[in-house]
Formats: sequence, structure tokens, C-alpha cells
Amino acid sequence: MPSARTWRASPVRRHSNRVPSDDLRAVAQRVADDLPAGIVEEVVLTGSVSRGVADELSDIEMLVVTREPLELEQCFGVARAAGLDALDTWGPRGGPEQRVSGYRDGVPLELIWWSARHAETRIDALLAGDPSSAGDALVHGVPLRTSGLLAAWQDRLRAYPPELAAARIEDAALRWGGFAPAGVLTIARPGDRLALTEWLVDSATRVVTIVFALNGVWQPTSKRLAARVAPLARKPDRLAERIEEALTEPDPRRALRVMTDLQLDTVLLAPSGPHVDRARTWLTEAAEILRSPWGGR
Repeated sequence: MPSARTWRASPVRRHSNRVPSDDLRAVAQRVADDLPAGIVEEVVLTGSVSRGVADELSDIEMLVVTREPLELEQCFGVARAAGLDALDTWGPRGGPEQRVSGYRDGVPLELIWWSARHAETRIDALLAGDPSSAGDALVHGVPLRTSGLLAAWQDRLRAYPPELAAARIEDAALRWGGFAPAGVLTIARPGDRLALTEWLVDSATRVVTIVFALNGVWQPTSKRLAARVAPLARKPDRLAERIEEALTEPDPRRALRVMTDLQLDTVLLAPSGPHVDRARTWLTEAAEILRSPWGGR
């Protein structure tokens, strides 16, 4: 059994223009069927395959829920018995969640392992404000083997708590204020592209957090952002396009102006609160500075 500390070369997967989600789901189902029932209670297909939007770059993502907690080496053994090879792991180690990557039939897979008890803890944490994308993954998850756990979790996550939305929005707006609005110009200096990029990425992430909370939708990862925000009713115009524009604009001050306008449009949609109200005032002033001849040049 490969060790979690051993790197092994992975087989090269042959890519076509598009791999049908049904084909990848069939591979996932074979893996689920080969996981031992005495150890594994629930298997959930997540990610792009579960949503039917997989492409030639997609892997298979699965949540494996075990009856009892497993150590990483035990997860390696179960995964190998289910036909996976070139096994490896990623992320933090030593906690209640295990992560195993590998291949089956030349298709890359990523398996997250929770015990049933830990799964309930994670659902509780999501409803209490955990910012993880696990809520979105579970809501869109597809059962490959089930004892009813996934349906129960989806039922708990069906209604997005209004108090959670309000807290997420306020927390996301926290950073936008508290110092002179002209201070944003300090990260537009020549040679400070890293500081600018950090601010732009953080601001974009906070915008996305506010938008999903406004719509009462569990926030996904930032992949395929345009498609994920398209069905949302409450959002700034051209949300994904403006984020892309700000992140790719070569002129630092113009990039700041594009992002600041987007931040302002976002908080104007949000309900009033201490941080949101301060952000509205601060972003209005910052936007005016960046649009001025000396601030926006």
C-alpha cells in the first residue's frame, strides 16, 4: 500500500475535446460499487460531474462516508481495493478528514473521507457559518450509494438561514473602510503588483461571498464563476466579466477603478448594517478618487 509520503508518477490521461459527464459518472459508480459496504456507508458524487458540466479537464470528486473514522493509511487500502492506483494525498493531515487522489481506468479521482459522525459535525458547522464550499457540494451531490444520509443533509441545507446570510455579508464588507479612501492608491505604485493583486483577489472573493449570501445560496468554489452566478437574481451587472477585467487589466489604477466600482455596486445591493453602511461611504469616496484626473491616471 503506498504511503501518504510517497510520490508516484501518475498515468497520463488522454483528453478528448469533451468527456461526457455520464461516462465519468459511470467510472465513479464502479468505484462506489467496489468500496466495501462494511466500511463505507455513503458515497456521494460531487463537483462538475455531479452537475453535468464536466469537460476534458475535469476529474471525479467524491465524498466517501465511513461508519467509523479511518486513518489515511486505511483510506489508501480501501481505495486500492476499489481499483484506484497511483495513490497520493493533499492538504492538511492528521485531522478527522482524509484525502486520497488516484486513477481508475485512466481517469483522475479525488476522494474526501468523512466518518458519519464527522459528517454531522460538518453540517452543523456549515449552518453555524463555516465558509467552506462543502454546502454547495452537498446540495448538488448525487448519491452513488446511500443509506439516506445525503437526503437528510440536503434537507437540512435546503433553507439558507437569513441570520447566516446577514453575518456573511457584514463580515465580507468589514475590510472596506477604516482608513483614508486615498490609501487604495498606495497599492497602485509601480513595482507593487503583488500587493495590488492581493487586494483585487480578496475584494473579488468578498464580492462573490456577498452575492451568494444575498441570494441565499451556498457559495461554491470560484471555478466556472460566470455559470454559477448566471441564475442568481440579485447581483451587479456583468459580475464575472468585471472581475476578469480587473484581474487582467495591465494598468494598476484602472484595475482598481474597475474593482472598486464593482465593490460599490455590490454593497448597494446589500441590506444595511454597520460594516455595509461604512463600506458604501468609503467605496463611494474611493471610486471618486480613482475617477478623478489625478487618481485614475
